[in-house]
Amino acid sequence: MTAGADWDAVSYRQVAQPHARWGASVVDRVQLRGDETVLDAGCGAGGVTGQLILRLPRGRVIAADRSPAMLAAARTALAAYADQVSFLETDLLLIDERLGLASVDVVFSTATFHWIADHTRLYAALRGVLREGGQLVAQYGGGANLAGFMAATDAVAAREPYRQYLQGKDLWRFYYSPEETREAVLRAVFSSVDAWLEPSPQTFDTREALTTYARTVVLRNHVDALPATLRPAFEAAVVDAIVSRLGGLVLDYVRLNVVARA
Repeated sequence: MTAGADWDAVSYRQVAQPHARWGASVVDRVQLRGDETVLDAGCGAGGVTGQLILRLPRGRVIAADRSPAMLAAARTALAAYADQVSFLETDLLLIDERLGLASVDVVFSTATFHWIADHTRLYAALRGVLREGGQLVAQYGGGANLAGFMAATDAVAAREPYRQYLQGKDLWRFYYSPEETREAVLRAVFSSVDAWLEPSPQTFDTREALTTYARTVVLRNHVDALPATLRPAFEAAVVDAIVSRLGGLVLDYVRLNVVARA
């Protein structure tokens, strides 16, 4: 959901096993009859969207994402469900303008909202598309999500030759607390909201696996900002710093869960 270079959707789909597991747990929280219209807000490559569609034998999904590459991958992944899913390239801050008011029964989202700074506008836009009594079920990075990883990366980014390319750039995501989230959701005129944190550290079997994942997901802004010749050394230095700071091939994920009613 950020501006700049588009995602490598093929690589993302290959490495995003943690996101698939998180997505499955969040899908289980959605209360569905099976005939609803569901907005997947930040559908990515469509892996979790497919899990949603299976819960909607008489319903449909609107798969929305800002990334053309992710939407192209999702169209391919979900081709078998073409009669139940439509695709929308959009900034989620404009979703109420693009879809229209009171157009869906459920807003669902995983691993997306931490890419967006303005959560006041975000939740207002999502409330706008929800029908009265509709539900919002979301999960994304929050609280101290990736705090150790970010500290390790910042230490490497402060060194030369990386510093000249990375200093002063907005490279990280936006992590809010449950309290800040509840305030933003209630400000958007939802009738009720619950928000809580869930630690979910992810351990990798090899340095190569962690490096590939980091390059594709959590370091993508840094890697895009660096010349190609510096990227491998930067990635290796970050992995070294992660092992030193966190004690292993691990990323210190913390998920922020949100369940609300319109």
